Amino acid sequence: MPMEIDLGPQAAAFRDELRQWLEANAPAELKGEDARTQMMLGGPAIKEWTQKLHDAGYLCVSWPTEFGGRGLGGIEVAVLNEEFARAGVPRVTRGMGESLVGPSIIVHGTDEQKAHFLPRIIDGTDQYCQGFSEPDAGSDLAGLKTRGVVDGDEVIITGQKVWTSGAQRANMMFCLCRTDPDAPKHRGISYVLTPMKLDDGSSNGFELRPIRQITGASGFTETFITEARAPLFNVIGGLHNGWRVTMTTLGNERGGSATTQHVQYQNQFWRVVEEARRLGKDTDPLVRQRLAWAFSHVEIMRYNGLKTLSEVVARKEPGPQSSLNKMFWSEYARDLGEWEMNLRGAHAMIRPDGEGYRLDRWQSDFLGSRSGVIWGGTAQVQRNIAGERVLGLPKEPGHDEEAGK
Repeated sequence: MPMEIDLGPQAAAFRDELRQWLEANAPAELKGEDARTQMMLGGPAIKEWTQKLHDAGYLCVSWPTEFGGRGLGGIEVAVLNEEFARAGVPRVTRGMGESLVGPSIIVHGTDEQKAHFLPRIIDGTDQYCQGFSEPDAGSDLAGLKTRGVVDGDEVIITGQKVWTSGAQRANMMFCLCRTDPDAPKHRGISYVLTPMKLDDGSSNGFELRPIRQITGASGFTETFITEARAPLFNVIGGLHNGWRVTMTTLGNERGGSATTQHVQYQNQFWRVVEEARRLGKDTDPLVRQRLAWAFSHVEIMRYNGLKTLSEVVARKEPGPQSSLNKMFWSEYARDLGEWEMNLRGAHAMIRPDGEGYRLDRWQSDFLGSRSGVIWGGTAQVQRNIAGERVLGLPKEPGHDEEAGK
């Protein structure tokens, strides 16, 4: 088992408090594999658990107390995630609103914007999806073509987004649009919190087309936006200044879970060990060598997370390290998913019986991990960031200096 690290008396006290609360409150029906289904379907058990977490103050925990959070530092958040994983129950969050939008509003929003938007994220009124990637602007995000035209006290947005995660459940999009087409590439972009529905429940110019994935699920959509309206009040960071806000959002997306990224892979590793034992392959030298490879990678992930944690404690903004972490875990997950299938042999090719496009846990790992090296910035883009910002290598020809600002 991994060596335990002493995070100090304050963290130990918080761990004891949280462990006792979870032992007293964790619902048995949400432990184990059933929790995944409950989370996807949003059943009554997960709704009741979410409300209990909200009442106890375990949502948006890293936000400052003045904005409705608990003001927990990186160490306490890491402890919290570890204890939820240990208890085997979902660590429910407010999704992108909690992890991406809220922190960006806290850094770049006005006092009035903070007072309006942050409570609506905490209580679940606003659920966000991300309107960044476009058909011709994925990794090159600044090449986006979605336009925003100022009309009085509103912005009218028209364009197309793709790979919009969670759009079917969202009622708000944090959307990038070009509000000054004559400005340099990384300027003239605005970051707009855009309602997806009007007050009467009808669409605010949004058409969603689900994208079926190789897992059989449709967690993404193509999103077509036709003259969606948002108040100028919803522009975070000011008109034409959205790239700075975007860098904060992307830094949180790539590095926000780095301190506890290893937890899910630790659990996955021990499942693989048990599967190797079940198949009688745990004494095979090649299998043992591959298990050692996996264990060492998860441990590297854990120590990288601790390094990120030290930067969080020092109140440093997310930097190139988040790109290194993202590249490391996504490529590891992809490679391990392939090896899991090889370990199980021909049986891995047989889908479980039942209606629809059903997959077992191992098949889901294999197919689901393929996208990790693409979303949030491809592995190739992360290598460019590491080369330029960590190693000091020359920028690619034609690279816009504004891209890193």
